Amino acid sequence: MYQFNQDLHQLQQRINLFLENRFVAINTDPSPLNEAMKYGVLLGGKRIRPFLVYVTGRMLGASMEQLDYAAAAIESIHAYSLIHDDLPAMDNDNLRRGKPTCHIAFDESTAILAGDALQSFAFELLTEIPELSNQQKISLIKTLAIAAGVKGMCLGQSLDLISEQKQISLLALETIHRNKTGALLCAALKLGFLCSPHFEDQLLAKSLENYCAAIGLAFQIQDDILDIEGDSSVIGKPVGSDLATDKSTYPKLLGLQGAKQKAKKLYLQAIRELESLPFDTTPLQELAAFIINRRS
Repeated sequence: MYQFNQDLHQLQQRINLFLENRFVAINTDPSPLNEAMKYGVLLGGKRIRPFLVYVTGRMLGASMEQLDYAAAAIESIHAYSLIHDDLPAMDNDNLRRGKPTCHIAFDESTAILAGDALQSFAFELLTEIPELSNQQKISLIKTLAIAAGVKGMCLGQSLDLISEQKQISLLALETIHRNKTGALLCAALKLGFLCSPHFEDQLLAKSLENYCAAIGLAFQIQDDILDIEGDSSVIGKPVGSDLATDKSTYPKLLGLQGAKQKAKKLYLQAIRELESLPFDTTPLQELAAFIINRRS
């Protein structure tokens, strides 16, 4: 019987070991840049994006050794985004996963450069995937670039910043989070798909994309819910920060119960997208349940 928590733990260990080994070969002495990059990417976390890369690729027959590079690439982009998110000019956070943020552990300029370097490092990794066609590598690079940039995560972050202390519509909030959070989650699934022998199956790609769009939005809604009723010691950051900064959130626009109902509806949409696929989608189903039930 499939054990989600065991699988998640094993894949967390796998990606952490792969990343640790990659950083052994990087020497930036006397600059602390390597240590700051390593600190940012190995600070902890659930590794949901690498997990999505692995379980999607594995489901579709991709090599786990090839998936290591794609999983490390997307986690590097995610780590860079968190380092920059925490900066004084952005969210100005001192804690990340219960530990000092990168600019606190090092300094602001080093944190900025660590984020910049992790972004470049991600694309370097994608070029190095062994025994993968150039067509697949180009598709991987393009997919990650679009998701991380002005058509995805960075756009979402910008919209989020300019929406602070303003009343915005539910549609505007959804646009923010489909880009800020959802784009990178969807990219993770696409990277796993693109490493597989099925990388040209567009109908399959569409079903997987619809699934991930639903869980990406559900992930952000659950984040908003945890900011209200979560436990700081479990989450690793102060509860109530969204309220303190008067950010627009799903509980603010829909009420706490309305936000929970919205997350459940998105979960059911995600499951429906998987039902027609001729593969064992159990890990993806379990991930969707984990996202709306997580406490951190």
